[in-house]
Amino acid sequence: MATRIDGKLISAQIREEIKAETAEFQKENGFLPGLAVIIVGENPASQVYVRNKKKACEEVGFYSRVYELPESTAQAELNALVDELNNDEAIHGILVQLPLPKHLDETEVLLRINPEKDVDAFHPYNVGKIMIGDYSFLPCTPAGVMALLERTGVEIAGKKCVVIGRSNIVGKPMAMLLLHANGTVTICHSRTKNLAETTREADILVVAIGKADFVTADMVKPGAVVIDVGMNRREDGKLTGDVDFASVEPIASAITPVPGGVGPMTITMLLKNTLTAARNKAGKS
Repeated sequence: MATRIDGKLISAQIREEIKAETAEFQKENGFLPGLAVIIVGENPASQVYVRNKKKACEEVGFYSRVYELPESTAQAELNALVDELNNDEAIHGILVQLPLPKHLDETEVLLRINPEKDVDAFHPYNVGKIMIGDYSFLPCTPAGVMALLERTGVEIAGKKCVVIGRSNIVGKPMAMLLLHANGTVTICHSRTKNLAETTREADILVVAIGKADFVTADMVKPGAVVIDVGMNRREDGKLTGDVDFASVEPIASAITPVPGGVGPMTITMLLKNTLTAARNKAGKS
């Protein structure tokens, strides 16, 4: 039976470290790391995420602001707010909660954020820095996965790593981080032929495809480490990942549950990025 990788516990440990580092940072520099979160419209899931981010900032001692804009907000208004925050000395990280209402251009907004305040690491400048391995920030979910592997003592170097999913937010950066850690990486997706043959070779399998219970026991190598990034809601209302946990747990060596695995790490990595941005600012001032 696999070891369950406890994302709640590891996340709590890292937040305690960030809280201590933040107190030390304030003592040395005279100001707090500052995060601004912008939410447009009333998407219920987005509202929950934003509340959790605000609570997390309070928990570690950050300064934070939440801007709740109406659904009818025009592109020019949103752009102007981003410009204002780019020039705000008290704000070191800017996060625009996605998805935005359909009449707004997400790409235009994300490109507008100063790369030095892009704590989601979505700006092409930061994406490029991740590619060459010279980065300040990492996308929060892949960074969370790496922290889970590191703190669970999973050795990546020399291992066969398979990532299912090629999104810009998870799949692609996940593959790059595993590669930087000297893993041998294969990316699979909806067009991959004989998918199960490839996944059965993985020592470390990261699943981020967005399909409930997609990965079953016959797709997993005995003793593999299985990281489930998925978050899906069943008809009965229960959350489930992209991995059929009940069938895979008995054959994996370690596995992340859903909920309680990768999920708690994402906001924690956002806090880490914001502290990094504040440190970068302190180093330049």
